[in-house]
Amino acid sequence: MSGLLSALLLQRNGWRVDIYERAGEELSGRGAGIVAQPELIARLKGLGLKTDDLGVHIARRQIVDARGEVTHAIDCSQVATAWERVFRLLRRSFPDAHYHSGKALKGFTQSADSVTAHFADGDAAAADVLVGADGIRSTVRQNLEPDVTPLYAGYVAWRALVDEARIPRETHAAIFDIMSFGLPPGEQFLSYPVAGPDNDLRAGHRRTNVIWYRPADEASKLKWLLTDAQGRTHDISIPPALIRAEAIAEMHDAAERLLAPSFRALVRLIDEPLLQPIYDLMSPRLAFGRVALIGDAAFVARPHVGAGVSKAADDAAALADALAAHDDVGTALTAFEAARVGKNRRIIEWARHLGAYLQATRTEAEKASAGRHATDAAVIRETATLDFLYA
Repeated sequence: MSGLLSALLLQRNGWRVDIYERAGEELSGRGAGIVAQPELIARLKGLGLKTDDLGVHIARRQIVDARGEVTHAIDCSQVATAWERVFRLLRRSFPDAHYHSGKALKGFTQSADSVTAHFADGDAAAADVLVGADGIRSTVRQNLEPDVTPLYAGYVAWRALVDEARIPRETHAAIFDIMSFGLPPGEQFLSYPVAGPDNDLRAGHRRTNVIWYRPADEASKLKWLLTDAQGRTHDISIPPALIRAEAIAEMHDAAERLLAPSFRALVRLIDEPLLQPIYDLMSPRLAFGRVALIGDAAFVARPHVGAGVSKAADDAAALADALAAHDDVGTALTAFEAARVGKNRRIIEWARHLGAYLQATRTEAEKASAGRHATDAAVIRETATLDFLYA
């Protein structure tokens, strides 16, 4: 996402831009629901992209206890969309001739005048600037800052999309149109409506995005969850098809014990969930001569802020602005770094505060923070909104 946003903004400023995508197949179905923050919508509009049908408009939030009673509710107008929807919108705007799939980066070299990317297939590409927008497993970052690695947060998220047509009528009436939270002790369940396949916004054709955060100790529980039926333990994440049946059954059993009736009804409809261990990552630097790190290659925030794509858009805009303001690439990237490092660190720290009460283990400082952010009032007001971050 950050690569496409950067490419489109730089292209608009007169740069010739080529994107080299590691995946050989066309990206699709990655991620699930996301909240389109006003900052992201403004960036998309600035690129001349149509946002009227970006997603589902949500007007309210509520917290539902284990008995099914609404304990807290507020008005909060937002647009819920999907990673794939935003990706498609950006991808269609970028010329196919300059989008190269199946190009895994092996490394790069740079001089005073240029930087050259070297790919695993033996190809190379020289340019004035190399932008590392290759995500949490960034090869660019590993070449520059090998000691900067993702830090496990102490909990996982079970995620799924449930077709609206499958949801029982009573459950639909209780939660479908509302961003709804459940708060079992030390956990958080969240559901909200998003578009259906192919951005279908018609009633009856949409989906519910389900996220359930649950603590998991890294040495034991996380390892168990990331081990497939063949006994292989996966690093960072596990493909949905390889999640063991007993892990999914445990999640279903926990839902019956801990969640409200409407949430239980949703979980019963989940056959192949996505398991997402929660990590964050914070790079001390973004500029390295003619090379820049942006998006999740540089900073990964826990999902509670709902800032992932907005952060990528802000990074991309800051990079384009810096390169427009300075003729010298090194000076421009240094200015970009100065503009974004502090703001990204603030996002990471805020997300850590919001998620501290979900961790399997906590320091004394994290316990104190958890007490402030685990109340009904705090969760419903602070989750997936940037208001507190920029207040």
